[in-house]
Amino acid sequence: MLEKMVVLCSCADLDAARRIANALVEARLAACASILPAVESVYRWREKIERANETLVLIKTTSACFAALQEKILALHSYDTPEIIALPIVAGLEKYLHWLDEQVSLPDR
Repeated sequence: MLEKMVVLCSCADLDAARRIANALVEARLAACASILPAVESVYRWREKIERANETLVLIKTTSACFAALQEKILALHSYDTPEIIALPIVAGLEKYLHWLDEQVSLPDR
């Protein structure tokens, strides 16, 4: 089995999150993308503390697909510096992890 991960990506709104989630799953770069609307983010940007209502996407994929997944997000995302953070999945239901492996595939290069 391939190494699995969850990628976090915050988006400006629900439409942007849906567009990115659909594109990743359609391209088989992600097995699943769960969208969490109504996330409030507090962050420093250009030396100011900012607050923003965002939508968070939890993307389930494999490490082998991460580079192509990141490239696809960057092509679709509206932010100059989008949040793209990968966290390893260290344990999980074996049946689900097997399904995840079956759903993603390396892009043709």
